[in-house]
Amino acid sequence: MRLTFASYNIHKGVGRDRRRDPERILTVLHEIGADVVALQEADRRYGQRETVLDRALLDEHHWQVVPVAMRPLSVGWHGNAMLVRRGIEVEGGEALVLPTLEPRGCILGQLACDGHRFQVAGMHLDLSGLLRRKQIAAACVAAEAAGLPTVMMGDLNEWSPRKGALTAFGAGYQVLDCGRSFPSGRPLASLDRIVHSAEWQCAGVRVHRSPASAVASDHLPVVAELELTGR
Repeated sequence: MRLTFASYNIHKGVGRDRRRDPERILTVLHEIGADVVALQEADRRYGQRETVLDRALLDEHHWQVVPVAMRPLSVGWHGNAMLVRRGIEVEGGEALVLPTLEPRGCILGQLACDGHRFQVAGMHLDLSGLLRRKQIAAACVAAEAAGLPTVMMGDLNEWSPRKGALTAFGAGYQVLDCGRSFPSGRPLASLDRIVHSAEWQCAGVRVHRSPASAVASDHLPVVAELELTGR
């Protein structure tokens, strides 16, 4: 089973031109053609934490939303949301509280496709390196409890290409460097990462660059094609 995973910090739908344009975000997602997408900053930060991607609009674009929202107008948890293409079964979802000094979180989606069960974590980590390590460790403990093949992705806020907080994933995970994704106009840092457990094999990674993605957010999406090997 081969699936395409993507992580995208959509900056609350506000692009480099300072316009909030949810349709533009969905155009970028259509370009990517992913099976599972982890979004960061998908909800407004204050008030009722209203989603910037209307549920009716997501349904029109044939996306399922993993049920992790704690507020009626939200689609996520601390801005983290997960979209799944039709045809993949969404078995459940949960929100994880991470060690933090600012609003951060992680979400877990339990999914199934072609008779295979797996889970995906989406996260947006802290600016503090020490807290990032603790957050990654907490997310790994929660993910490993299910005993399922796992993909973890998000805006990790880690500037180090291979070390720093990334070492907290441990030997059981492969941290993919998809390429520089921030800032979108002239990318300098690989802040957005995709990480997988040993049951997956990577068939390719990339940063999605297009005229739309260059202006839709301050981050570019990162994409990985992963094949479930069962090892």
